[in-house]
Amino acid sequence: MGLPILKPNETSALKVRVLGCSGTIARDCRTTSFLIDGDLLIDAGTGVGDLTLDEMRRVDQVLLTHSHLDHVAALPLMVDSVASQRTQPLNIFALEGTIAALKAHIFNDVIWPDFSRIPSVAAPFVRFHTIEIGQVLAFGDKWVEVLPAVHTVPAAGYAVSAGRGAWVFSGDTERNPAFWQRVNQLDVAMLFIETAFSNREKELARRSLHLSPLSLAQELDCIAKDKRYPIYITHTKPAETEMIMSEIQCFDQTLPFGPHVTHDIHWLRAGQEFAL
Repeated sequence: MGLPILKPNETSALKVRVLGCSGTIARDCRTTSFLIDGDLLIDAGTGVGDLTLDEMRRVDQVLLTHSHLDHVAALPLMVDSVASQRTQPLNIFALEGTIAALKAHIFNDVIWPDFSRIPSVAAPFVRFHTIEIGQVLAFGDKWVEVLPAVHTVPAAGYAVSAGRGAWVFSGDTERNPAFWQRVNQLDVAMLFIETAFSNREKELARRSLHLSPLSLAQELDCIAKDKRYPIYITHTKPAETEMIMSEIQCFDQTLPFGPHVTHDIHWLRAGQEFAL
């Protein structure tokens, strides 16, 4: 099942706020987290720490791409910050393997309290919901499709739509034919795609199942020739960001946009906001 086709009068602007998009931390560098319409969080990296308490309280659903620390680091702290002020549990959606990792290694009453059993099993602070690749979730006027990713742990990407084209996030991934097979069927308004390492580290990228500019170029060649949409590079390591973007420019010119440009590529920055 894919994203539903919404009628024109059912469309509304999707607001995407970049809380964090770095591969690790440094001054002004926060790890992956995107806030959608103020109530849906995609990943819970250190960027979540820029939200006010009121903004954290508004988040009702968290969708995780995978279990790695840079994508979940702020989740236990956010729950602790606002759980007692919420009237309903915070819903956490993730693949089965991701939820198992969170329960075993974070919410285990050793590293952090098991908030899925506190204050009681019947009325916990958080509820975990298992999702599968290809599943479509409905949250109000938003639809979220779970996309495939290829990583060292169970992982997913997401396509989110409110009827005016989909915001697509690759998650952490390496070469991923199944992702493009599905994405080419979608009305994509914007793509966020990871490029974690420079070409100097391309072998490390390959072994850790991340992209480098070299493999990114091969991935972008999978975009259907009749498709065109802005592409934002995320998950760069702070020490290599300039090199990564320079290497991307070797196969694709980011600016100025012109007829000779194959793709419209930009570097994603924390604090950016988009309306789709």
